[in-house]
Parts: sequence; C-alpha cells; structure tokens
Amino acid sequence: MYKIFVTSKVSDSALNILKSVGEVEVWEKEETLNGKTLLEKIKEKDAVLTMVNNFVTDDIIQQAPKLKVIGNCGVGYNNIDIASAEKHGVIVTNTPDVLNDATADLTWAMILGIARRIVEADKFVREGKFTGWLPHLFIGNMVYGKKLGIIGLGRIGRAVCKRAKGFKMEVYYYNRNPLPKAQEEALNATYKNLEDLLRECDYITIHAPLNEDSHHLIGRDELNLMKKDAYLINTSRGPLIDEQALYEHLKDGKIAGAALDVYEHEPEIVEGLLGLDNVMLLPHIGSATYETRTNMAELAAKNIANVLSGKEPLTPVTKGWRK
Repeated sequence: MYKIFVTSKVSDSALNILKSVGEVEVWEKEETLNGKTLLEKIKEKDAVLTMVNNFVTDDIIQQAPKLKVIGNCGVGYNNIDIASAEKHGVIVTNTPDVLNDATADLTWAMILGIARRIVEADKFVREGKFTGWLPHLFIGNMVYGKKLGIIGLGRIGRAVCKRAKGFKMEVYYYNRNPLPKAQEEALNATYKNLEDLLRECDYITIHAPLNEDSHHLIGRDELNLMKKDAYLINTSRGPLIDEQALYEHLKDGKIAGAALDVYEHEPEIVEGLLGLDNVMLLPHIGSATYETRTNMAELAAKNIANVLSGKEPLTPVTKGWRK
C-alpha cells in the first residue's frame, strides 16, 4: 500500500480521496513543517500533499527515493524545486482555477478597504474615539469610475477584471504578451506597457507568477512612476515587490497606500510597515473560504490519487514519472 503524507489538516473529503489509494498520515500541529522535520516525514513516502509554505528542496527530493508525486495545494509552486523534481521524475501538481473567485473577491475587499480607510476607521471606533459625525473624518478616495491597472491578466487577473465592470472603471493590464483583441474586447481591458500603467492608474493590483524574471517586478524605480494618490495591491507573491522600497514610499507619502496579503520574506514583514496607517496587512488569506480551501484540497488529493493509480494528473506542473 502506498504511503501518503499531508503537511496540514485538510477536509475529510480530501482525506477520503487519498485513503482510497494509500495509507495517510497528517501533520496535526499548527506550526509550519519544513527542513529536517519535513524530510523525516516524507523520506519514505510515495506521495506528499503540501501547502505553499512547505519548502520541498532539492536536498529533500534527493533523500526521498520513493516519492512519486507532490500535490501542492495552491496555484503557485515556487516552494518546490521544480528542476529537482523533474530530474528525479517526481510529478508536481498545483490547484489552479478553484481559487480564482475567492482571491478576486479578496482583491476587491482590499481595494475598497484601503481606498475608504476601513481598517483605520474600525480601529478608531473600537478604541472609543468616535464621538459623532465630522465632515473630515476618515476621508478616502473613490473607486467608482477610476483607472484600474492589472499586472498579470491570467485566471485571477481576469476574475478581478470582470468585477471592475460594476464600478465603471477603465481597466488596463500588463502581460508579457498582449491578449488577442477579441479577448481584450470581451474583458473591456486595454493593454499598456508596465511603465505607462504605473504612471496612469489609480489602483494597481498584482496577479503575476513569481519567477526569476518577476522578482522585484515592482521596485524603487517602478514605485517612483506611480501617482501620489495611487494605491498598490498584492495578493500574488510577496517577492514581486521590493518591500523595503514600498515601505519608504508609503512612509514618505509618495503613494497614497497599499494593501498586502503576501510578503517578501513571509511571515516576516519589513520593519516599520506595521506602524503605518496607509497600508492594509493581511495574513495570506486570498483563498481562505470554506468552499475554496475544500476544493483546493480535493483537487490536490485527486492529482495524487491519479498518479498513484497510474493515471495522468489533472493539473500537472511537471511531466515524467519516477522510475
């Protein structure tokens, strides 16, 4: 019987899928599993279901000779050494599509939240400072009718784009390659190069993958292009932004604000950022709905079950089989 390890608690429905093809062990503790402890847990396993904060390195893959498949519970997979997995014939899968809407919804919550200073205002009331309506209390900025810039018009970016219609926004996007005109027209989105998008848009939201080329995609030079009354939102991957440069721009009032669900050195946050009122900070909850997390776990489990049953995985990142 195959041995499967799950690095975090998941839904019973996902566990039942895994139990149909093997013996399942689950990491029940709340702390994140990495390093030597992760290696000890999976070195004799045939499969592992990972979360995006479990780092499966080349060293771990080399020392897990029975490992056939890594089912990553997330769209991104920069937590796994893909080159090593391919070299050793380990299938890696991810969970695209099932979290598009949840992440897009959160993106809009963050856009509205930072524009209308929701977190600041909530804190103000809780601290007993509210004494009645005042004409200049927590003045924010409009979202309706403004310019939205989307960096990365993939699955999640498109879901965000579709929601902009209700706010009558002008939508611009930046991709490595522009979409066909018919797709642009269907989405009511116009391509701009990154520099022009940063200069012109009021709200800029990032939905790009993290790779060698996109690290610090938004750095000091890019932040300098943004308008003083513009906002930056990131629900993708933290290292896409130079977090120290962002902190300095926010502190100096060079941009209006930011909303972050991910961080460059997660879970650590750049010193000083926590003390700023013009930034919304969330604990990586883009996909955190009951429905979405269940669907993600089930898809990861189905990928593992397929591989162990000799079938093609549903959403592979790599190709090849461990001999």
